[in-house]
Amino acid sequence: MSEIVYKEESYAIMGACFEVYKNRGCGFLESVYQECLEIELLQMGIPFESQKRLGLEYKGKMLKQKYVSDFLCNDRIILEIKAVSKLVSEHRSQVLN
Repeated sequence: MSEIVYKEESYAIMGACFEVYKNRGCGFLESVYQECLEIELLQMGIPFESQKRLGLEYKGKMLKQKYVSDFLCNDRIILEIKAVSKLVSEHRSQVLN
């Protein structure tokens, strides 16, 4: 396993995610968890932008299409939330890309 980048910030974000899960459990749509996590991140004082549009490039040229992350935290950590029973390779690929 590789080392966690931005360890302190990442642990705080994970704590916010666990708090939402502890209070909401499973079975809701992603949009519900998105809204709950916005509240939790605000309460914890974690800076974030929700539904942040990020530029994409191909061979040095900017694309018209944008990547929309669920959250951009601390101006450097992309947070993608999933309301699924199991993570599959497509979910991992989305985050890695």
